Amino acid sequence: MQISVTHQEKTKLLQDLKNVYPDILTEEALTFLTALHEKFNDKRLLLLNKREEQQAIFDSGKLPSFPVETKSIRESDWVAAPIPNDLLDRRVEITGPVDRKMVINALNSGAKTFMADFEDSNAPSWKNNLEGQQNLIDANNGTIELIDKTKGKHYKLNDETAVLLVRPRGLHLNERHLLVNGEQISGSLFDFGLYVFHNSKVLIDNGSAPYFYLPKLEHYLEARWWNDVFEYSQAYLGVPQGTFKATLLIETITASFQLDEFIYELKDHIVGLNCGRWDYIFSYIKKFRNHKGFIVPNRDQVTMTTPFMAAYSNLVIQRCHKRGIHAMGGMAAQIPIKNNPAANSEALEKVRMDKEREAKNGHDGTWVAHPALVEVAMKEFDKYMSTPNQIFRKREDITVTEADLVELPKGTITEAGIRKNINVGILYMEAWLRGYGAVALYNLMEDAATAEISRTQVWQWLKNEAFLEDGRQFNKELFDSIFDDEVEKIIREVGEGKIKATKFCDAINLFKRLVTQPNFEEFLTLSAYKLL
Repeated sequence: MQISVTHQEKTKLLQDLKNVYPDILTEEALTFLTALHEKFNDKRLLLLNKREEQQAIFDSGKLPSFPVETKSIRESDWVAAPIPNDLLDRRVEITGPVDRKMVINALNSGAKTFMADFEDSNAPSWKNNLEGQQNLIDANNGTIELIDKTKGKHYKLNDETAVLLVRPRGLHLNERHLLVNGEQISGSLFDFGLYVFHNSKVLIDNGSAPYFYLPKLEHYLEARWWNDVFEYSQAYLGVPQGTFKATLLIETITASFQLDEFIYELKDHIVGLNCGRWDYIFSYIKKFRNHKGFIVPNRDQVTMTTPFMAAYSNLVIQRCHKRGIHAMGGMAAQIPIKNNPAANSEALEKVRMDKEREAKNGHDGTWVAHPALVEVAMKEFDKYMSTPNQIFRKREDITVTEADLVELPKGTITEAGIRKNINVGILYMEAWLRGYGAVALYNLMEDAATAEISRTQVWQWLKNEAFLEDGRQFNKELFDSIFDDEVEKIIREVGEGKIKATKFCDAINLFKRLVTQPNFEEFLTLSAYKLL
């Protein structure tokens, strides 16, 4: 279905919507979305064009640098607006998609906050997006519940729940089902607009406010765009300026060079920066993909202790604390391993060590993907952070240079690494095309960032005909052999007679096209969205 909100068709539109999410797509809500589109979409498209211009500069061999024009912002003393009381302690945050069961379980998980995700862990079907909005309305009203008759379970909210934050889609994604004057509305504006329109009053009445995670920003002008959106929306809805609050995900390599600038542009609304580690690795490879000799090893070898990752994490802590906001750590994607206590203990120990490192370094909180990890992460932050946060730890001992932020990681490329990227990439994309954005694969909860790294690494290694650890060159012939073998494995596991009832044919074809075409596609979700 496709909805148009041109003025000429308003009467027919409202009639059509009587049976299509009428409580969400109200006339007033659509009028607000129309206003957001007309005021901000042209600037969004210009910002996306600037990304292409910046990529052309990187393709010429250049590396990012700290902007000259904003040196005074980086060097002067200023702080962001105060953090609201219900966001002062964020030591453990749980994240997940906006389906009803997930929302209830996450809010009940014991985590301090829950990031409800319309982005990388949500396949953006019309049904998922609109039902997700309804689920958040019900959660904020305290009425959300779910009865699973097959399992005999009744899910409802506890008396104490996590504080809710919402992640809208990135600036590059559209919502194809809603046209304004013939143009697809921005997914960012659609997700943000519906949430603030329907939830601002009840949240403020309850002593809270709309809180957001903003993804995939690449330049401080994009943060300025979001600040303008916030200010306009607050005025439109009659909400005091500075009410809406945001945490920015630092998950692009260019963002690390503009941390102070990002905070400054949103200084009346910002409460933190977050180290989005998986997308950050994806961005690192993507931006420098055409540099001669630039090869990144197996993704399993790139961890938060890898020099360029450690540098970015430490810099986030230092700059956030200087400006009076939270520096949030990264995701622990592990999930419980049933029927294998030894493997489960090993996985939990990895989580514990990761969270211990973050707490000791000065992070103010961290992310987990599963309720079973909340206690593990909480214990480490309770042990090393006796106060609600560590903003008082200014980490003035840290010095991070431009070279530190782009230092090439050492490691190897193996056939097993290639196979894993192909297998995980296809498995995730198939699930995504069926409407699932958070997918449990090999005891990890994966989202779109994993698939992005997987296909980007294969594309980069193949383009450069990189040498494997065993001395073989990864050329088209070797790729075809490995790819065909991995596809055969999937077909055997699914069953040849059942494969047509899945989305594997689409996923296999899309993955192969993305990794073998000469020109790199910026986001796989742009092509995948057409098949959703």
